[in-house]
Amino acid sequence: MKQPLGIILAGGRATRMGGGDKGLLPLGAGTLISHVIDRIAPQVASVALNANGDPARFSAFGLPVLPDPVEGFVGPLAGVLAGLDWAAAQGAETVVSVAADTPFFPCDLVPRLMLAADGMDAPLALSATPDGRQPTFGIWPVALRNDLRTALQDGLRKVVMWTEQHGAQTALFEECGDPFFNVNTPADLNRARTMLEGAT
Repeated sequence: MKQPLGIILAGGRATRMGGGDKGLLPLGAGTLISHVIDRIAPQVASVALNANGDPARFSAFGLPVLPDPVEGFVGPLAGVLAGLDWAAAQGAETVVSVAADTPFFPCDLVPRLMLAADGMDAPLALSATPDGRQPTFGIWPVALRNDLRTALQDGLRKVVMWTEQHGAQTALFEECGDPFFNVNTPADLNRARTMLEGAT
């Protein structure tokens, strides 16, 4: 399997943070997104952001900004599809998705997802912890992008409902703590700052 491309899902509306772009909130010397970029970039061939609205607000990162190809804020699968369309244009076979509000995900996320999907005709695997699946962290096959587009146009919204139709595998992460801790509220952001300070 060739090295995947990476798509950072930043298309949500951040209602629990009062709206706006969660990924642009400050964390340490950077932002949530800058920490996510630092984690994913060494693991993939190249990186793009999935976000709607004016792409100029992300210009400091120097990455392609891909809007949802399906209108109406239909959820993370639309961002995955944006990444798959981008990857197809570059001749890539797979995309790995990560969430823009999860700054401490595993530094070996991609190889473990690739291992979980090894041998599949259309490599598809989601991350999980003992507490449950992490459906925004997965590896997705370009070969199924039009199937996904049709499903979204037909009203499908739940990630797992679509992935189970295609035999998705699971990459289990059993590290101590919560490797997929994500920032949803101001209290979460404070916790992330504490976690970052403890890691430095």
